[in-house]
Amino acid sequence: MKKILFMSFAVLLLSGCGLYTKYERPDVNTEGLVRDPLNPNDTLSLGKVVDGQWTAVNGQDENFGNMPWRSVFTDPKLQELIQQGLDKNANLLNAALNVKMVEEQLKVAKLAFVPGFTFTPQGTISSWDGGKATKAYSLPVSASWSVDLFGNLLNQKRSAQMALLATKDYQVVVQTNLISNIANLYYTLLMLDRQVEIVNNMSELTKDTWEKMKVMKETKIGYRSTAVQSAEANYYSVEAQKTDLLRQIREMENSLSLLIGQPAQTIARGTLEEQSLPTSFSTGVGIQMLNNRADVHAAEMQLAGCFYDINTARSRFYPNITITGTGSFTNNNGAVNPGKLLLSAVGSLVQPIFQHGQIVAGLKVAKMQYEQAYNTWQQNVLAAGSEVSNALVLYNSSAEKSAIEAKQIEVLQKNVEDTRALMASSSTTYLEVIQAQSSLLSAQLSKVADDFHKMQAVVNLYQALGGGAK
Repeated sequence: MKKILFMSFAVLLLSGCGLYTKYERPDVNTEGLVRDPLNPNDTLSLGKVVDGQWTAVNGQDENFGNMPWRSVFTDPKLQELIQQGLDKNANLLNAALNVKMVEEQLKVAKLAFVPGFTFTPQGTISSWDGGKATKAYSLPVSASWSVDLFGNLLNQKRSAQMALLATKDYQVVVQTNLISNIANLYYTLLMLDRQVEIVNNMSELTKDTWEKMKVMKETKIGYRSTAVQSAEANYYSVEAQKTDLLRQIREMENSLSLLIGQPAQTIARGTLEEQSLPTSFSTGVGIQMLNNRADVHAAEMQLAGCFYDINTARSRFYPNITITGTGSFTNNNGAVNPGKLLLSAVGSLVQPIFQHGQIVAGLKVAKMQYEQAYNTWQQNVLAAGSEVSNALVLYNSSAEKSAIEAKQIEVLQKNVEDTRALMASSSTTYLEVIQAQSSLLSAQLSKVADDFHKMQAVVNLYQALGGGAK
């Protein structure tokens, strides 16, 4: 009974020293984590975007951060590309292998609690001055067990568990980035396709204007050759834009092919007008908003690992207890024939007294590494909030610009029609016609780009909130 009371008291004492305590999440600053996309002076705690406008809500309804990628990206062709990337992307495959390697390291940490066994058979034959040979043999099996009375092995195992969780988080980060990059490249291709279509239409219009000016020069007295030259140059300018867009399409296809693990080739795709992305999404509140952010969680798991490293460093101040047992079948150097079984057991205790300051320095370093890990975690939380803020403001501003540009295009299309009609009656100059066409083309291309930026904002928000449910 005295021994039991003594051991219980010792365990309570060691627990008080922090050797067996478990990690608990420390406080982290999440105040004002996300800015209001409409009011630069306000921050958000809970709300959602509905058609480009932020609306406060009372509960965490259908959090956008919990939507699986197939619910966000509904284009069948895009889904096929994403699935191919998940199956074949080299970085994602390597991330999965990293998880398996850390799992093996965790197995090693768990097996440290089990006694180690060794079998070391030995045999000798000796003869003195040509006399009768003496045969000696020994077939020993040894077992050694480190008694984890002071939590050294336990904390190493817990630290290895945190490392495994952080590695799995890294795998999720790679997957989320892959899905987002594939989606962004796909939507970029759709944007470029639409811009090529617009440029082709403008190319036909500018060529028609050029042809009409050539006819007018030949049939009307006083119509100068400079008008024809300017119209011709405008046509070539539009053609040059098309060449540049086609180059960009080829580069985007090459990049997307690389992401999904295939040789560079044409990518089958839909059209920009066919796309349907969520227009209503809530972002959650505080640290809960970032529950799916694998990089934030990985940073916290690294923090937890450092916490257990501190416990491990503390345990090194206490004795290391080892029990060793040996069972051997031996003839005792030829003295016993046949051999007999010999058993022995040894217990040893090693108490560090003076280690040149290594143990104290190790504890100080472990505490500093914990502080570094905490700072990194806090920074990741703030960075995640900033990314959500950027995605929301991009969505809002792109939607607003696109609506304004739609009105601008309507006016410019009317302007092109009117100037071309006036050109036939010589009531306007060729410069007005060319300027009207150039302004229309610029506005059309700009609107397509802003429609793409609105889609890109949804992709960015999906990524900023951690890539949805897995």
